[in-house]
Amino acid sequence: MNENDPTAGLTRKQIRELRSSGDGQDDAPTTALPIADDAPTPAMGVPAQASGPAVPPQGPPASHSGSGSDGDQPKKRWTKRHTKRTIVIAIIVLVLCGLWLGIRALMVKGDLEAAQRIVTHVQEEPDSLRGAMPVLGDYAGSAASVRWDPVWRVAEIIPWAGANLKGVRLASESLDVAVNDLAVPAFDAMDSGGDESVLQKILPVLEDAQPRVEKLAEGLDGVAQSGSLIGPVRSGVDLVNGIMQSAAPAIGVAPGLLGAEGEKNYLLVFMNNAESVGLAGSAASQTLVHVDNGNLEITAQAGSGEFNEEGGPVDVEVPQSALDLYSSFLVDHVNTTPSRPDFPTMASLNKAFWNRDIGDQQIDGVVGIDPIALGFILEATGPINIEATGDTMTADNAVQLLLSDVYSRWNAYESPEIVDAFFAGVAAQVFDKIATADFNMMGMVSSLGRGIDQGSILFHSFDDETQDFIADERVSGILPTDNEETSTVGVYFRDESASKIDYYMRSNIDVTQTCTDGSTSFDVATTLHLDIDQGVADALPDYVKSGTPGWGSSRFRTAVYVYGPPGTTLDEVTVEGREVEIKSQDIDDLGRPVAFVWTYLAPTELATVNATFSGDGDFGPAALWSTPMVNATTGTVAACGE
Repeated sequence: MNENDPTAGLTRKQIRELRSSGDGQDDAPTTALPIADDAPTPAMGVPAQASGPAVPPQGPPASHSGSGSDGDQPKKRWTKRHTKRTIVIAIIVLVLCGLWLGIRALMVKGDLEAAQRIVTHVQEEPDSLRGAMPVLGDYAGSAASVRWDPVWRVAEIIPWAGANLKGVRLASESLDVAVNDLAVPAFDAMDSGGDESVLQKILPVLEDAQPRVEKLAEGLDGVAQSGSLIGPVRSGVDLVNGIMQSAAPAIGVAPGLLGAEGEKNYLLVFMNNAESVGLAGSAASQTLVHVDNGNLEITAQAGSGEFNEEGGPVDVEVPQSALDLYSSFLVDHVNTTPSRPDFPTMASLNKAFWNRDIGDQQIDGVVGIDPIALGFILEATGPINIEATGDTMTADNAVQLLLSDVYSRWNAYESPEIVDAFFAGVAAQVFDKIATADFNMMGMVSSLGRGIDQGSILFHSFDDETQDFIADERVSGILPTDNEETSTVGVYFRDESASKIDYYMRSNIDVTQTCTDGSTSFDVATTLHLDIDQGVADALPDYVKSGTPGWGSSRFRTAVYVYGPPGTTLDEVTVEGREVEIKSQDIDDLGRPVAFVWTYLAPTELATVNATFSGDGDFGPAALWSTPMVNATTGTVAACGE
């Protein structure tokens, strides 16, 4: 035992008390005191402590913060628990978001399906359109409400799934803007009463909807390029995108066309299919329509007899190929301005004729329409009363009244002013129906579409932006310049007898496309049949018979122009019939090879023109554009493999 040890002779309890009491000084030693060698044996379970000097702690107490191993254990256990809890919460949130997206998707699907059922019902019963709009608008608005859903919008950034969600949202929003921003306000405006014209009323609706329509069209076009869209979403997006890509620029140019940005004048040219001329028929009665901020007004009218045929050609530059095919009649006779199957050419010529012979008004665009399209339009407007004659014109009798009865009632040689007044009265009455919105909306959309599809309604604008918008559309009257979508064959007729005999002409065109080893051929067989017997022809009014001296009712000449697809050459032309003459096989016009043939027909006779074109490279499926005839052209178009 060490005599200098202060704890010598003390028990373990006394030593602990001494340690705990200290000497009352702040700087008392903190090291453990040695335990006496003769200390009692510890109780069971208490570890025995070795005798000898105490070993100082090798670091701060466990209760202190630091890097000691004892102090790290609680922190590590907390971090693991926190991470686990975060993961669990994230999984729960993702599951809930997924469930919410699923529910929302089902809701949108239900809304869109309900909207589709309403659209189908309206298509079957067009008269229900006005009443169906509010209900359709509710479904459209409900489907489009996902644009405010933060979960849906965040999910749109997820690879693959996001593109589908975005496509559904944009398609829904497009339906919403079409119904709730356009159709419903337009109907409300039309029903609002007042002295304003219908176009004046709906013009603000178009201007208000334009920004949203353009934004949606841009977004839809972007998502339509995604390769991640699943089948149902892909079909829906492609359908709506096609509509929006046409609607956005249309709504963009519509206010300008309606005079919102300044007054406009449009020349309405009535084309007479009883005398077939290229695009439709001879350019007969013409009407100048003035438009100011949606207000339409007829300001002048002129019959073909008021144009100066002795004035020579108008000052319009046309290519030599057009003159070689159609002669100077293209540029020095107003009636034959539709000869070349290119409506911009016709529009420029008619504008020049009007400004030279009728009035010097600014003309901003030209509209071409024939009696066939007028019959379609009367299906939507209902009958019209022609005050000058007391006739009631309907969709069923329009073509007969305009292209046959008018010549049997009056001698157009002796009283051309009566015939012109008849045509002018019809134009005014139809114009009034349209200007006052006195028509069935769905029926009018369908009627205009049918007229455009067969080339009976054409439009050209002298404003570059507007013309660029319509240039690729059928309404422009411009033959396609490439074969990307289709390879279009054009077959056009021109009556060269100064007659109105085409009321009795029938036509058939068969196009057969054959593809072999990188080469494609197009066989075009065109048949004309003068479907009237000689006795009936003899009794026709003089104005309907051939105006060529000596021909009368016994001989009629029709020129046939067959335009091959771009990128082809004309291989062969053959003809069948009593009197058929090949005029040209080596002229290219409008970037296409052309077969030009004259057919001479007597009553009951037929003549057939066969033209074959071929080319190497890529061609689309065959398609056909042709002169709209009084009696609809029959025939088939067979693409490769059909």
